[in-house]
Amino acid sequence: MPSFDVVSEIKLPEVRNAVENSTRELSTRFDFRGKEASFELKGEVVTLKAEDDFQINQMLDILRANLVRRNVDTKSMEIDEKPTHTGKTFSSDVKFKEGIEALVAKKLVKELKNSKIKVQAAIQGEKLRITGKKRDDLQAAMALIREGDFEQPFQFENFRD
Repeated sequence: MPSFDVVSEIKLPEVRNAVENSTRELSTRFDFRGKEASFELKGEVVTLKAEDDFQINQMLDILRANLVRRNVDTKSMEIDEKPTHTGKTFSSDVKFKEGIEALVAKKLVKELKNSKIKVQAAIQGEKLRITGKKRDDLQAAMALIREGDFEQPFQFENFRD
């Protein structure tokens, strides 16, 4: 029986490259000359530090643009609502979501059932296995997942006939 897995992953080397490009761009920008501003990547968290909360927003835009250039979906970003103020600097953490959370997986399963596509979905940890009798049904399920607004990017792997 044909099947495929739905996963949500980010490419960490691409994120690292985007952070390095953002740092380079920051050093050439006129509005950041003489200011203390930096990007720092630790694991799956990027820390933005600047002297102003306005500058943090500008840095977020720079990071987003570089992530898009590196083909990393910005839906996977989880940004702190309000920058943290310590001393004379503001800092904000940007986390990247990996894996499908249980609530999102249940929402996906419910959406597939409501669509009347003849497929079965099974939650397997942080991924979703979708099986069906026809390849066309599986492709319709992929299209439905791509079009849906689940606030997270999805990739499809292990497509088996």
